[in-house]
Amino acid sequence: MGLLEGFIKSTSMILVSEIGDKTFFVAALMAMRYSRGTVFLGAHGALVVMTVFSAFFGWAAPNLIPRHWTHYAATALFFIFGLRSLYDGFTHEGGESAELAEVEAHLLAEDKRDDDATAKSQQGKSGKKQPKGGLYKLFSPVLLEAFTLTFLGEWGDRSQIATIGLAAQEDVVGVTLGGILGHGICTGAAVIGGKHLASSISEKTVAICGGVLFLIFGVHALITGTG
Repeated sequence: MGLLEGFIKSTSMILVSEIGDKTFFVAALMAMRYSRGTVFLGAHGALVVMTVFSAFFGWAAPNLIPRHWTHYAATALFFIFGLRSLYDGFTHEGGESAELAEVEAHLLAEDKRDDDATAKSQQGKSGKKQPKGGLYKLFSPVLLEAFTLTFLGEWGDRSQIATIGLAAQEDVVGVTLGGILGHGICTGAAVIGGKHLASSISEKTVAICGGVLFLIFGVHALITGTG
């Protein structure tokens, strides 16, 4: 039951945290211009790595810090995230998501940088674009871009910290598997639905649902204690 409880909590937490998040928009917008399969592999791969890392850190924390400290720290985070999500949900007035606009601007800047680099290489003596080295010889540039943007966007995000908190309290295997599944569902929906899906999501509803879920996690943690 411990594994199943951790799996369910982790999956539901990711679903209400990641839909409409920055990493969701990265996958959605990149999938409009590049291969959906490549974007999915890059974005979801980054989220799998982040989930495993976060779950491991949450699992190891009680072995380095007194368990009751980590328990109440995680419980406090659930209440903080819950109240913050509810505040964001009830004060949201609609309009284009700030995160969506930020991701669009970043991708446009990346495109401009690539175009400038291509133009300069074509002005060289050979008139041919110079091949890139390193990882670009092994992996698709699109896959690497999706991986990098997603990993950096997820680092320090609310869902990453919540995953650490869950892993400190629940079965680490269940939390890891649930997080991977939840990220897979969100990333899959993003690459399939594209910007239309991203822009049509009610951020207010998602924020309120996420806030309620985090508060439930917090109350449950207080009731069950550190046992």
